[in-house]
Amino acid sequence: MSKTAARDHLEQSLSRIADPSGEGARACLTVYAEAARAAADAADARAKAGKAIGALDGVIVSIKDLFDVAGEVTRAGSRVLADEGLIAPADAPVVRRLRAAGAVIVAKTNMSEFAFSGVGVNPHFGTPGNPFDRARVPGGSTSGGAVAVADGMCEIAIGTDTGGSTRIPAALCGIVGWKPSKQRIPTDGAFPLSSTLDSIGPMARSVRECALADAVMAGEAAPALEPASLAGLRLGIWQGLPFEGIDQTVTTAWSTALARLTQAGVRLSDENIALIQDMAQVNAKGGFAAAESYAIHRERLKRNGAGIDPNIRIRIERGSGMTAADTADMAQARQRLVQAIDARFMSLDALVLPTAPIVAPKIAEVAAPDEFGRRNAMLLRNTAMINFFDLCAISLPLPRGDGLAAGLMLVGRNGHDGRLFRIAAAVESWLKG
Repeated sequence: MSKTAARDHLEQSLSRIADPSGEGARACLTVYAEAARAAADAADARAKAGKAIGALDGVIVSIKDLFDVAGEVTRAGSRVLADEGLIAPADAPVVRRLRAAGAVIVAKTNMSEFAFSGVGVNPHFGTPGNPFDRARVPGGSTSGGAVAVADGMCEIAIGTDTGGSTRIPAALCGIVGWKPSKQRIPTDGAFPLSSTLDSIGPMARSVRECALADAVMAGEAAPALEPASLAGLRLGIWQGLPFEGIDQTVTTAWSTALARLTQAGVRLSDENIALIQDMAQVNAKGGFAAAESYAIHRERLKRNGAGIDPNIRIRIERGSGMTAADTADMAQARQRLVQAIDARFMSLDALVLPTAPIVAPKIAEVAAPDEFGRRNAMLLRNTAMINFFDLCAISLPLPRGDGLAAGLMLVGRNGHDGRLFRIAAAVESWLKG
């Protein structure tokens, strides 16, 4: 992170947000200019006095539009929620922890409505353009956060990840995105999509920045983050489904990355994970997100279903035919599979696979509902498996020429977040070299 004075850095961020030729109006839905200036000045005063209060003191941070901020309506990217006008009585726990660590919260960022899409389109507040081609989607659901980091509107963006919502936009926007082991960070005060699958994670330009933000939100000490040794590291390449329909840009970048890792002495093995067929059977009736989001929104759908993005509404409505018994059966079966996959991965240091098999589609290409559904399913496919199996994961930028961005995803066992961060730091350094 920059050693520029927090106030100077903040003013640069605010300038980029306000730039009429940029994506600020679409990426940042609420801008806390004056509160952020006060927080930055306080951080600078502490730095001058040698009394920093936390790992993020003076760091410019954005938060996703679904986090509670005391005295504000939590919109979650929805005009319907904005119009309902329910005021949050207190900051979400992660927001309190960020403030306590000295973070300068500059804005609330745009998102897919209710966080229920990997595409990142929002018809209510606009869709922020991808940093590598403004005619393309940023990925979702933490769309505005990824663009804000990539475009220099903040250093770290805090998002949620239910099926890939930090990792997909990170991959498509050329930055780092982290999904922790779910239990480490409280999700209270974050508007829910699926209580079973929701987790909270950061996006940034580096693994180190993500690790610091993760530790703050988890209430842990700042990590030393010594990179792991790559020589002899055991990485399993998740074969089969993750590579179906992969496009040429991702394939080329992926092949380059594997060649570099091999040169570093990484031991790569092909891993066929039969448990994904079991996962598909568990999700056959609709999955946790559909069931749990329908439970949240069923009365809202009756009152004002027409006010919800049709592409999101149809996904919620898939849960209407699921019963409490269905959900209980899914939860019981999932727990068995979580235990089984943990045992399956004990001989590996991490799994590795493309974050998404395709690059960012053009916004015009996802205008039709059928094509939206197809591209959304492709973008979510690889990342959503990680949430289902209750693992931790990180997306790193793949080597990129002049084309679109793609991501390499490293996956670790539940609770082994620190180890995965150290592996990611080493892989990040080697891929950049």
